[in-house]
Amino acid sequence: MAAESVGRWSIGRVRVTRIVEIWPFVDPPGNLFLEGTPEAVRQHTWLLPDHATQSGEIVLAFQAFLITTPNRQILVDTCLGRDKTREHAVFANVQSSFLEDLERAGARADQVDTVLCTHLHHDHVGWNTRLVNGRWLPTFPNARYLFGEEEFSQQRDGHDSDSPHIRESVTPLIDAGCVDLVVGDHRVCAEVQLEPTPGHSPGHVSVHIESEGEHAVITGDLMHHPIQCAEPHWRTHFCSDHEQARTTRLNFLRKYEGRKVFVIGSHFGGKTGGWIIKDGAVWRMQW
Repeated sequence: MAAESVGRWSIGRVRVTRIVEIWPFVDPPGNLFLEGTPEAVRQHTWLLPDHATQSGEIVLAFQAFLITTPNRQILVDTCLGRDKTREHAVFANVQSSFLEDLERAGARADQVDTVLCTHLHHDHVGWNTRLVNGRWLPTFPNARYLFGEEEFSQQRDGHDSDSPHIRESVTPLIDAGCVDLVVGDHRVCAEVQLEPTPGHSPGHVSVHIESEGEHAVITGDLMHHPIQCAEPHWRTHFCSDHEQARTTRLNFLRKYEGRKVFVIGSHFGGKTGGWIIKDGAVWRMQW
């Protein structure tokens, strides 16, 4: 992981470090957003250069976040993983230095005590497991894996139940007995609590951090790209409930506008964290 890809922030006595698997991931906006066009992207010059190109493409990252509290090592989401089967070839059989980068960030795999999955889509669960002698085993052997109860039940019973990423990165953990199903507002520890943010998936959650009067939130996929601050109605090709996702996003933007809560975007590349500020009738990020 290149030095410029490392982000580290302090929230009181808590440290958050991002572990980047892929960045930059440059894509036409229409591949992510139903309403996305290069012309619309170019109107938002504040996205340059980290989040958009001059020609109107969007820039994304695939990354995880290590939360280090005085007593815990908590990993939020686990990216794409190694040797995984994927529907899209660009995400299949990724070979990255994720675990080495995690160790450089401050935690070996065996030191992570909690893995939080904001939701169970393929790019957020990949490193949950790794292939050992032909078997998918927990990557973090001493961790409890926390899945939202509603999220898990929907994935188990829905159209994704037999998808490769569930078979490779979720079911083996259930079989190993290392999963705890939790409610959407579950408190993980004194400094970390889940926050229900449904829409992208039924049981999607964000992660709220509080320490010594300072606050931060890791978004998960309630926003995929900072342009959704300025275009909150834009729908993605990957949300299960577009209307719920839009309502959740608008409520989030209204709740966290200002400089009181530091917002870390799960797919925001480059300058990954900043503040949501009002910009006329909509919002933008201030880095």
